[in-house]
Amino acid sequence: MITRRELLARTAAGFGGLAMTALAANVRQPHFAPKAKSVIFLYMDGGPSQLDTFDPKPRLRAEHGKPLPFAVPKTQFNNNFNILGSPWEFKQHGRSGTWVSELFPHVATCVDDLAIVRSMVSDHSEHTAANYMLHTGFGMQGRPSMGSWVTYGLGAESENLPPFVVLESGIIPTGGMDNFGSGFLPAAYQATMLRRGETPVANVRPQETTAGAQEAKLALAKQLNQGVLAKLGSTSEIDALLSSYEMAYRMQSAVPELADLSGETAATRAQYGLDDPLTAEYGRECLLARRLVERGVRFVQCINPRLKGHDRWDQHGKLVAGHTDNSRAVDRPIAGLLKDLKARGLLDQTLVLWGGEFGRTPMSQGSMDLKSAGRDHNPFGYTMWLAGGGIKGGTVYGSTDDYGYFATENKVHVHDLHATMLHLLGLNHKQLTFRYGGREMRLTDVHGEIVHGILA
Repeated sequence: MITRRELLARTAAGFGGLAMTALAANVRQPHFAPKAKSVIFLYMDGGPSQLDTFDPKPRLRAEHGKPLPFAVPKTQFNNNFNILGSPWEFKQHGRSGTWVSELFPHVATCVDDLAIVRSMVSDHSEHTAANYMLHTGFGMQGRPSMGSWVTYGLGAESENLPPFVVLESGIIPTGGMDNFGSGFLPAAYQATMLRRGETPVANVRPQETTAGAQEAKLALAKQLNQGVLAKLGSTSEIDALLSSYEMAYRMQSAVPELADLSGETAATRAQYGLDDPLTAEYGRECLLARRLVERGVRFVQCINPRLKGHDRWDQHGKLVAGHTDNSRAVDRPIAGLLKDLKARGLLDQTLVLWGGEFGRTPMSQGSMDLKSAGRDHNPFGYTMWLAGGGIKGGTVYGSTDDYGYFATENKVHVHDLHATMLHLLGLNHKQLTFRYGGREMRLTDVHGEIVHGILA
């Protein structure tokens, strides 16, 4: 029988160490041989228009200004005008002859490494719910992020860096940090956000003047805890708490070294667009993403930067100005990332995913004047693309109707995307489960099929 004081001592140590205990105990082998070891998610917040990027629709130009000849579901704002042809030209690129808009001239040079999925569908047409669906597989908050599920399934490979990292861009997606949370999984699996500037992680800089002083503090803490261990006879919680201290200590040197890009060559920095104020922010994110996966981080999310005068990719108006600037800000960095990964032999083991929470409608919203026209939300048929580990490059999968509104061939639901991602990481999405609320939970819920048509 233990005293109340002893019980509090045990639980106080336990609360602090539960997350690290879970992570340390959960470094797992994949279910089968993986094609990829890491994921880089190039998230385009707000929903890029598939009709103006990777899914050309000549009929929209031919019928520009005419009414859409079929009934459509109610859109987010429901103030739709007539058909809006794309203001941008499309051309074929690469050996595959894949059509890409002039918005992405640099990514177009990489099309033979891409699998472009033109038949994505989601369940939600509103940003918050669609973001939760894309990030967690469920349209309400509280579920674990896909990065959390990946870390839960595979554990941490790096001893000095967190396994799931989100790179700050000045934008937090609608829905907030719950897009990156661990939900009902232990807290060890939530994302760590690396901020811009000199202090990427809060409180990561040591207060001590020397490494020796800090090591002495850790040694003293260990010695004091040994006294508690001798009295209570339990070691797991306190050992885990000490492990969390030691991880923080290791991050104090690992994170500043990671964030210091001065050692990269001038050619590499230019490849990512660090020499241009418009591309420098996303170029920094993409370059950090490469450095993170090099160091064993499992899941990295890069969020498109906030540009003055624009609301993310969410162009309900001023489509031409918004999509032009957003694409310019990310196009060169993305191509730089793909080419750099490939040159270093990392693309084969890194799955790169590009896209937003939904696409856009083929009708104009607000006006037919090209300077002010926009497009509303469309979750019924839009585009995402994948590249890297296990993906069949030069592939176009699925299609939408002639107006680009509804997916008509080889529909790929967000659940299918998640199932495919886990498959490439060597994880069976039906077996990657966590017991919660009386049943086995998973990223794909009770859904999801692997999209074999895009696999190498």
